[in-house]
Amino acid sequence: MKTKGALLWEPGTQSGWSVEEIELDPPKRSEATVKLAASGICHSDDHLDTGDIPLDWAPILGGHEGAGVVTEVGDHVADLQVGDHVVCSFLPSCGKCSMCVAGKANMCALGAGVLAGTSPDGTHRIHARGQGVGAMSYLGTFAPYVTVPTDALVKIDKDIPLDKAALIGCGVPTGWGSTMYAADLQLGDVVVIFGVGGVGMNAVQGARHRGAKAIIAVDPVDYKRDRAPEFGATHTAATAAEAAQLVENMTNGQGADRVIVTVGVAYGSILEPAQAMTRRGGVLVLTAAAPVLQRDVQFDMFTFAMSGKRLQGTLYGSTNARNDIPLIADLYRRDEMKLDELVTRTYALEDINTAFQDLREGKNIRGVIVYD
Repeated sequence: MKTKGALLWEPGTQSGWSVEEIELDPPKRSEATVKLAASGICHSDDHLDTGDIPLDWAPILGGHEGAGVVTEVGDHVADLQVGDHVVCSFLPSCGKCSMCVAGKANMCALGAGVLAGTSPDGTHRIHARGQGVGAMSYLGTFAPYVTVPTDALVKIDKDIPLDKAALIGCGVPTGWGSTMYAADLQLGDVVVIFGVGGVGMNAVQGARHRGAKAIIAVDPVDYKRDRAPEFGATHTAATAAEAAQLVENMTNGQGADRVIVTVGVAYGSILEPAQAMTRRGGVLVLTAAAPVLQRDVQFDMFTFAMSGKRLQGTLYGSTNARNDIPLIADLYRRDEMKLDELVTRTYALEDINTAFQDLREGKNIRGVIVYD
């Protein structure tokens, strides 16, 4: 079919997204076509434009956070049918590789190819200007229709609003899982969360679900700090220095039990202040994506090692999409997970460059593209 999509023709140049006609192939073996209701605006797509995540190929159809209704299925698809409501998971899970079998579906072998520029079989499902187009995370949700591997689709109940369910494909589970799973946060912990945007605000929600005693949200943007208590933050700070003083006062100088880094871009300078306010034996979780070519990091390794702290990286918040996406949807149904409140502003696809500018300026918790 012919539809429209937002493409990057020159990744890494900050040239912005071009909304134009694309052609989408029908689904092949183990694939489905989905009519999307909405797509989230996530910092990871902006990394492609800025070059923090470099690509050596183009064009790319952006977007990796969406939800919609299955309109067509290919051969050998047994677990989905036309009319099913699904969330697009930005990391697929095959259920058969060693990581999936070990319960670490966020590390599925299929995920290694999400920026390869083709579908898993090495071909393209999207075409524009007479050439193949790669899709972000096999998805490309900056288009009202996607043809994707069913390993990247998770069925949800039909009473969950799809424009809100779109957020459960990336930002919500990544932040929520960072505290629920990666940090191994315990009841009564003091937790510091650096950056409370579309990912970090859900780390706040996860800390609340885990029963943290104090949740300190750190962000330089006034709007985000003002909103953080709505999601469960007990304290806010504009800088690391302010947060360190709060931690000092409430822990008698012992430090925070858990520190979560969910900033927009993880520059090397952030790790040292984060580890400095982590208590002995505590856990520092690095969730935020850093520039791929960054190698210089300020870090007091002696103190870190001698204090028995742990630096924990996490992908997708260490969640299992097939279990946790329906779980988060159910928490939303029971008013225990805020999704509506995450959406600051909605956009038409044609306004995508405005949406990313708003993201960079910190105007939104989450911006969302809504399709007809």
